Amino acid sequence: MFVSYKWLQQYVDLTNITAKELADRITKAGIEVESVEVRNKGIQGVVIGHVLEREQHPNADKLSKCFVDIGEGEPVQIICGAPNVAKGQKVAVAKVGAVLPGNFKIKRAKLRGEESNGMICSLQELGVESKLVPKEYADGIFVFPSDAPVGADALELLYLDDEVLELGLTPNRADCLSMIGVAYEVAAILGRSVKLPAIELHENSESVYDYISVRVDAPEDNPLYAGRIVKNVKIGPSPLWMQARLMAAGIRPHNNVVDITNYILLEYGQPLHAFDYDRLGSKEIVVRRAKAGETIVTLDDVERTLTEEHLVITNGKEPVALAGVMGGANSEVKNDTTTVFIESAYFASPIVRQAVKDHGLRSESSTRFEKGIDPARTKEALDRAAMLMAEYAGGEVVGGVVEVNTLQRKEVVVTITLDRINNVLGTTITKEEVAGILTNLQFTFTEDNGTFTIAVPSRRRDIAIEEDIIEEVARLYGYDNLPATLPVGEANPGKLTPYQAKRRKVRRYLEDAGLFQAITYSLTNEAKATMFALETAEPIRLALPMSEERSVLRQSLVPHLLEAASYNRARQVENVALYEIGSVYLATNANELPNEKERLAGVLTGVWHAHVWQGEKKAVDFYVAKGILDGLFALLGLENRVEYKQAKRDHLHPGRTAEILLDHKTIGFVGQLHPVVQKELDLKETYVFELDIEALLKAEVDDIRYTAIPRFPSITRDIALVVDEHIVAGELQKAIIAAGGELLKDVSIFDVYKGDRLPEGKKSIAFALRYYDPARTLTDEEVTNVHEQVIKAVEQQFGATLRG
Repeated sequence: MFVSYKWLQQYVDLTNITAKELADRITKAGIEVESVEVRNKGIQGVVIGHVLEREQHPNADKLSKCFVDIGEGEPVQIICGAPNVAKGQKVAVAKVGAVLPGNFKIKRAKLRGEESNGMICSLQELGVESKLVPKEYADGIFVFPSDAPVGADALELLYLDDEVLELGLTPNRADCLSMIGVAYEVAAILGRSVKLPAIELHENSESVYDYISVRVDAPEDNPLYAGRIVKNVKIGPSPLWMQARLMAAGIRPHNNVVDITNYILLEYGQPLHAFDYDRLGSKEIVVRRAKAGETIVTLDDVERTLTEEHLVITNGKEPVALAGVMGGANSEVKNDTTTVFIESAYFASPIVRQAVKDHGLRSESSTRFEKGIDPARTKEALDRAAMLMAEYAGGEVVGGVVEVNTLQRKEVVVTITLDRINNVLGTTITKEEVAGILTNLQFTFTEDNGTFTIAVPSRRRDIAIEEDIIEEVARLYGYDNLPATLPVGEANPGKLTPYQAKRRKVRRYLEDAGLFQAITYSLTNEAKATMFALETAEPIRLALPMSEERSVLRQSLVPHLLEAASYNRARQVENVALYEIGSVYLATNANELPNEKERLAGVLTGVWHAHVWQGEKKAVDFYVAKGILDGLFALLGLENRVEYKQAKRDHLHPGRTAEILLDHKTIGFVGQLHPVVQKELDLKETYVFELDIEALLKAEVDDIRYTAIPRFPSITRDIALVVDEHIVAGELQKAIIAAGGELLKDVSIFDVYKGDRLPEGKKSIAFALRYYDPARTLTDEEVTNVHEQVIKAVEQQFGATLRG
């Protein structure tokens, strides 16, 4: 919100306080003033001049020779290049010796042989932004009204001797999106009164109902709609003071009728719209939801397709405005307009916000409706606009107001005690001081033995509870005046949750194992969204993606890790070991947030260990990847509850892939990338894994218990079993452990053999079995009995035979 200091003085006495001081006071009271712009950008010596004569320059087609009265006796000759300069105009003249923005000094000069004693200025040359200059003067000089006094200070007439405060308003302070709202705020800060604009409206004897009627078919979206008719208006420029104030607020002037509606918007915060009554096409206004597929051409000459979620103003047949956002081109006020219908309404914030979102069309009006306006000033603003149109457009106000009002305004009343205020703020403010603050805020209240009952005015929609009142008292009492106190109470040291602690342990284990953490995009393309996913769902697409490559939320971490590995390899980094702990996103029902699940994934490629001195290299293989995971499961106390099961998965090698099960439920996979995928990514042999880390970290585990080192010797027996090729070593291992009972403490595989020495379709798997009893020394006979049970079990279950 841009606030003109000189305009603000009309509502609040700012004697003895500069714009800079005011900005500091406003900021300290809780509304940040982002800047204070001095509109006079170093300009000196610019006055009003009267063009007495204008002749064609004898030596230049695009220059004019002008004789200008600048109020200093004899007229001066000035050469001007503006195409619109003409005899009789009142213009801004920079005299010889004047200074323009950028420290540009005006000197006597000769232009194509003709003397020039000064410069006739455009608004741009006086420091006004091009986008704010009225269109008729955009390519030429600015022409002042005919009653502008010759020799007067041009900056003063243009309000360029003003300062503009830019307020950085938070969404809750919509009350300050108007000059009157800011005036209330400044008056409260300074302890001064607010002077509201005087409205003296003179109506003719006609009835507005003879001109127009109003019907609202969507009262929940538009509970209050009011309108007036002003006839016999003459379209022309608005008064110079109004144009100057609009430009100071960042709005370009158009004509007197449109400028008045914009002026009221800035003054009251109440958006208005002026329709050309004769172009409405009917004597009826109907406010309703749009029909699906209905269209309207708005004032920016864009055709917009509407839906049933949009509110429109219609003439009973077709839309003439998109409610609260922008009017329609079919009822626009133009130079030949003579009768105006002024609309002032209260539109519900959600319906306006929906239209803004769907059409990407935000206006000064929609900004205020989205945040909420003061319905108490809707009709007051309408009357003020009608009065100004009668005064500055020569209009005649038709008697009465046509309106539909179903608005139910419930007064907000907040009750709070003085003790509550002081306890929260840590102050000793007296009830007289609180009463003074509430009076400055112009809140109606009663006080009874330290209890304040406060009626909140409708302009302050941000106040509803005790804490809001406490904040008002604090900011106007002065944050600098609040005492500094230490908090009192028990404090507990912060710590990680068990889940967070385990996750940190996982990260440190993987980094100790030699993997580097990666952080990749959560967004991917549709083709990669479900690749390698443990669970799949309908892809979640962004409404406005920055690119097709980043248009869908991922369901697996692996694709981007592979991209990172490929990126590194392309830059001669052959050995890559990366992991990532991140979220994947699975769609639920339509219009609901997706399920966000945490995953752990890794990618390994290249050489795992290299001992140059010994001339040894260990390339990454399946057992390296599996070994890392085995260590992780052991760290989490889950090694005896996790098993691997050979599996086939898309994009992975069919013979080197395993699903990972925790308590017989699949929680992930580990395997080699399919050779075709490796080739596409220009990778060598590459292994990946992905785990549901939430399942791992939330699994309940028993407390770790100390086991003493065995005092008695153990006995090791090796067996080599010949089995069919399809038999899985892990199943054999489980059977051996089950048959070995309590004496069998450890079973490990140390050899797998396939070759000419075995029958076709057979393989040999060798196991090392270790037996011991922590309480005594085992005899050979005991071990032999148990060992025979083991051999018998694998023979019966798998048809295994001992290899000779």
